[in-house]
Amino acid sequence: MFKDPIQWLMIVVGGLIYSIGLNAFLIANHLAEGGFVGISVLLLYIFHLPVGVTFFILNIPLLVVAWRIFGHEFVIKTTAGVLCVSIFSEVTKFIAVPTHDQLLAALYAGVVTGIGLGLIFRTGATTGGADIIARILRHYRGMAMGRTLFAIDLIVICVVIIIIGKQVAMYSLVALFVSSRVIDFMIEGAQNGKAVTIISDKHMAIVEEIHKQLERGTTLIQATGGYTGTDRQVVYCVVGREEVVRVQRIVHEIDPLAFVTISNVHEISGEGFTFGDDPRRKKGLLRSR
Repeated sequence: MFKDPIQWLMIVVGGLIYSIGLNAFLIANHLAEGGFVGISVLLLYIFHLPVGVTFFILNIPLLVVAWRIFGHEFVIKTTAGVLCVSIFSEVTKFIAVPTHDQLLAALYAGVVTGIGLGLIFRTGATTGGADIIARILRHYRGMAMGRTLFAIDLIVICVVIIIIGKQVAMYSLVALFVSSRVIDFMIEGAQNGKAVTIISDKHMAIVEEIHKQLERGTTLIQATGGYTGTDRQVVYCVVGREEVVRVQRIVHEIDPLAFVTISNVHEISGEGFTFGDDPRRKKGLLRSR
């Protein structure tokens, strides 16, 4: 289970932040949400049923099924997320930030709800609902979870178009998109960078210049050309986004014919990214690898 109590705290705080975003920006401006929360919000608009109570009731049968399929650990963590959203969505329903600009409300809602969900997801917990359905379908049918979650959100948004209107549905989609990007940022972390792979006959000269000019570590990977069968040394280096141009310039100056690929990397940790100015580096005890 959770050995670190901070993870439990993150679920509680995440549920609180998500509920504030839900009530203050989405519901206060008559916008919708995706998944089971979106269904609960629609039932609030149509029948005036409390969101927290509806959301919890909708999750009960899914939690029972999930217990039988996935075991107690997953269900306990998910139940914690469901309870937090259910309780806090009722506790914070007095918080409202109405605005005449629904687009602005959607942007704020996406950011706040994304932060809340991101905190919950970082612990390995979920908020149940569509996530449980997606896991069940993947377990029995092998269906990709992303497609299932998207399909459920799409169904809810289509219902929003029919019941409330196209404009609300459009702004709700904006909120969903922003929320998903914020969740990615919360999960992947702020330490984003670029991985550079370089294939060149002058690899040692390139490595030396990267060490000298950027003070970044490099890794040499033994490789064999698939067409020529020639053994080569491939240079692999992770740099900050702002340093990519400098790496490209170094490579071009040394070997204009070098083959270079650049890809995104997330959640970087280690020397040069998260250790800061380690005193051992100043003493020369840490060297680029």
